[in-house]
Amino acid sequence: MLQSHLFSQTRREAPAGETSKNAILLYRAGFIHKTMAGVMSYTPLGLKVLQKISGIVRQEMNALPHVQEVLLPALHPRELWEESGRWAEAIGDVMYTVAEETAALGPTHEEVMTDLVRAHLHSYKQLPVALYQIQTKFRKELRAKSGLLRGREFLMKDLYSFHLSEEDFDNFYGQVSDAYLRIYNRCGLDALLTKASGGMFAKFSDEFQVIAEAGEDTIYLRADGREARNQEIVEDASSAELGEYCGGEVKTASAIEVGNIFRLGKKFSEPMHAVVQTEDGGEQALWMGCYGIGISRVMGTVVEVYGDVEKGAMVWPKEIAPFAVHLIDLTQDKQGVAVYEALKASGVEVLFDDREASTGAKMADADLLGIPTRIIIGKRSLEQGGAEVIDRSTGESKIVALTDLTKTV
Repeated sequence: MLQSHLFSQTRREAPAGETSKNAILLYRAGFIHKTMAGVMSYTPLGLKVLQKISGIVRQEMNALPHVQEVLLPALHPRELWEESGRWAEAIGDVMYTVAEETAALGPTHEEVMTDLVRAHLHSYKQLPVALYQIQTKFRKELRAKSGLLRGREFLMKDLYSFHLSEEDFDNFYGQVSDAYLRIYNRCGLDALLTKASGGMFAKFSDEFQVIAEAGEDTIYLRADGREARNQEIVEDASSAELGEYCGGEVKTASAIEVGNIFRLGKKFSEPMHAVVQTEDGGEQALWMGCYGIGISRVMGTVVEVYGDVEKGAMVWPKEIAPFAVHLIDLTQDKQGVAVYEALKASGVEVLFDDREASTGAKMADADLLGIPTRIIIGKRSLEQGGAEVIDRSTGESKIVALTDLTKTV
């Protein structure tokens, strides 16, 4: 794409009322626009990143057994939430109501998904089943000042699984946990499996936490550094199984929660009568689990990890970058045009800075946009035999002949 045709433009100023790294850098680089507190609009650049993250999530979810994608409504009837017994609690906590409180904007989808499943599953022979969606959620958020990390409207992947036995559920639960770690790794995040409170669902849940200064959670790291516990349960000294996280050499760290998985058991299937006929002709409520990933939250977390506000710089991990290559032409005779066409023809996603702007302005914008591979064609590089190719994640730089650029990239 020609940078002169790019819809969004970089800015020098930070968004009003925002102090978080991800809010400042994404706004300045032109990935997001703050519509109101906790509500963001995504430009073509921002949407490309969300789509890359969503693509990774879909690949990993679709590779799991018995998983299919659906799309559920954002508008939920009050009756379903009353069936589960959650309407009164949710109404005062996280839910936006509409139509004189006869419906609400969905903050989560356990009720609607359970209603869908009970309409289609009737026999044990149809199990197990796992359904997911990538959809917008709405939650009341009183502290919506952390960019994409704490929003009133956000993009989320939520998966729900339904099983005949607890043993089958446990097996699937472990497979989803492994898939989540692969997803975060592909997005450039080192996520830690973290035991946490199960809230209204169970004694414990499993969170996926990324260590970052902006994190609002405090986690306790075990000596091997690969598993953690949220402070909210470590402080419960009566939990014998968590004793190793309560003192000694255990370290603490601030972290951002990028996903969580819950053992729902029969909390929703029993009151909502989501049952199947068993082999002996009886009736059994389904074992359930739910598994969430904040797509937009992952995007914000990546910026918190890889961004630098003081330098006005960002480096996107390669799998989720809006473009693979940022081509910058500093020549008078536009030698970059032929390179741009060759890269496009070979299927490389390339942003070509063809603007009539100073070298300093081009480099500053390139730092802010964060594309992981940079190619600079200028007088100095041509004198050395071609273009300068820079891997921004490592800082490595090399000169490559113009005719070899497509092969090199």
